Amino acid sequence: MEKIEFLRHVKQKAQEIGYNLQEEQLEQFFTYKELLIEWNKKMNLTAIEQEEDIITKHFIDSLSIASYIPDTTKIIDIGTGAGFPGIPLKILKKDLSITLLDSLNKRITFLEEVIRNLSLENIQAVHARAEELAHKEEYREQYDIAVSRAVAPMHTLLEYMLPYVKIGGKCICMKGPNLQEESKDLQNCLETLGGKIEKIEELVLPETEIKRNIMLIKKENKTPKKYPRNPGMPSKKPL
Repeated sequence: MEKIEFLRHVKQKAQEIGYNLQEEQLEQFFTYKELLIEWNKKMNLTAIEQEEDIITKHFIDSLSIASYIPDTTKIIDIGTGAGFPGIPLKILKKDLSITLLDSLNKRITFLEEVIRNLSLENIQAVHARAEELAHKEEYREQYDIAVSRAVAPMHTLLEYMLPYVKIGGKCICMKGPNLQEESKDLQNCLETLGGKIEKIEELVLPETEIKRNIMLIKKENKTPKKYPRNPGMPSKKPL
């Protein structure tokens, strides 16, 4: 795909979900795509390699939650991988403060390269396990919003996310079409961790039949200090 065509596709699809990207933002998405394809040749960043799919399934999918996020929010993106949804959100809303969290150091190296090349400010990439970082004072209950895209089943994911969120803040969980099934029996988990389901919304990505579900969880009470449990426990013995 020629650069001018790529930029046109990004602009058009962003408009379809309500966002009018400026030239600088379009250039940032192009540079991001170039880095993603280049680095993906030497490490496993994404199975999505076609440019059209990168636009829809990574960039536009990431931007689909932007309407839930005020412009100056402090966010942590848990299990960010190649930077989704955190970096596209930062490109769209430059005043966001974002922490990109991933447990694989080589992904952090890639993310730092993207941050440099896109000249992004007030964004950091942190190498750590979610279960461990949440017990550090400078991260625990310090964020307005925690986001995560298809990282783990809901019971496990909420134990990763809720400890980072301030009371009154939110978790935004981005999942596939089976969220209703995953959401069964969440009550005990939510009560234990201090959260409450605010809403579940379904959306379809532009010009596709790909369905996404977004669950918003409001943080109503402090998360007990014992959570998250030791690495591996949230997935082995879900709440």
